[in-house]
Amino acid sequence: MELEAARRAVLSAVRGTCAAALPRLLHWMRNTNDFDELVVSNNDVVLKNIAEDLRNHLPIEAMFNSEHQAIQKIHQHPLPMIHVDAFLYDDDFVDSLCEEGKMSRSYCTECGSYKTSSLEFISHSFSLMELKFLYQHVLPDLTGKVVVDVGSRLGAVLFAGYLYSSASQLYGVEMNADFCQLQEMMITKYQFIDRIKVVHADICTQASLLQKADVVVMNNVFEYFLDRQEQARAWEFIACNIRKRGSLLVTVPSLKESLSKFQTDIQLSQWVEEVQLNYDVCMEKDVDREALEQIHLYKIL
Repeated sequence: MELEAARRAVLSAVRGTCAAALPRLLHWMRNTNDFDELVVSNNDVVLKNIAEDLRNHLPIEAMFNSEHQAIQKIHQHPLPMIHVDAFLYDDDFVDSLCEEGKMSRSYCTECGSYKTSSLEFISHSFSLMELKFLYQHVLPDLTGKVVVDVGSRLGAVLFAGYLYSSASQLYGVEMNADFCQLQEMMITKYQFIDRIKVVHADICTQASLLQKADVVVMNNVFEYFLDRQEQARAWEFIACNIRKRGSLLVTVPSLKESLSKFQTDIQLSQWVEEVQLNYDVCMEKDVDREALEQIHLYKIL
């Protein structure tokens, strides 16, 4: 049944409901969870299983001791901050960890007092909601296309791309050997090896890969892992090598925000054109509109 026919059928059913029952029916339609299973696919379940497998191989903060730069930057933040990986832990999961005393959403501003403030959470991964929005609403049909995830970390963008798109090849470039090993474990276990490849390297050594990419994804990829000089150098390299006309670049946050923190010779107006996104199309329950609005899409000129 097409959308318009389905809409008419629902309205007909509502109009056919007796007046006494109509308020209860409308209240049920607005508040029920009975429709949730209709928007959950087998692919969603696979991704959740992957997240569970990854949680079993990681500490709760989902960071390795080998991430020296990122750990140092988090500790140097002016306000208390913790890393909560959005792919591994949704809000309900965080709530359950807080109830168990394994995590907290707040910190004490004066030891021993009742004065508390909210902790700042950061994530280096997309959530399941953001991944579905990316592949189902942001990007076009990827049949025959090459996708490159810069700083692939746990592999969430790669696994979602395998399940939610027809991309012919998905490359993850990750310079941390521990995360490369984790990704390889999941690729083998879930039999993704035919379309996913993880490259253990600094992105600044991968010019040819960037040059052939049809889609490049960059989720807050440099800020916590490189110093300012290295970030500027990396962005110059990115801008120099992502030049395939018509190819797409996905960033979090926007290019303007990322590049505002240091001096580069990058001329955005000569390199990319931003594609406006419709953030209202995501039908997930409890959509985090603020998180979606951090996702930006650009077409290479």
